[in-house]
Amino acid sequence: MPRPFRFSLQKVLEYREQLEERAKLDFSRALRAHDAQADRVQRLREAMARHEARWFAEPMSAADIWLWRMYRQRLNEDIKEAEAELARLRRVMDERRRELVEKSKDRKVLERLKSNQAMDHYRQENLKEQREFDDMATLRYQHRHF
Repeated sequence: MPRPFRFSLQKVLEYREQLEERAKLDFSRALRAHDAQADRVQRLREAMARHEARWFAEPMSAADIWLWRMYRQRLNEDIKEAEAELARLRRVMDERRRELVEKSKDRKVLERLKSNQAMDHYRQENLKEQREFDDMATLRYQHRHF
């Protein structure tokens, strides 16, 4: 009966799988944060467009014009800040993606090694078993003819 295959680096492989899972979680968090910020930027731009459309739709007094300009200025500042945060989150997301790819590659290297070692192990076990069968057949054949 062939011996079962035992991968000597199984604990390392399990650890790398854990690291990859953690990297997947980090990437998904970064992706959600990026998407939420992109939605915020889009909402701010839509608010600016609505505000600009109202400018031409209604006659305004001097006080209204001042308020409109202050509101517009604040919206522009909010959009710039939100876009800067979006760019930062994009960099974080890209970094998390690179880390995930790296962790995945590390895990796949060990899985390939495990697969290759398992194939070699089973090949050796099959050869060993075949030799035993050949030896038994040879002994039986010699015993019958002598």
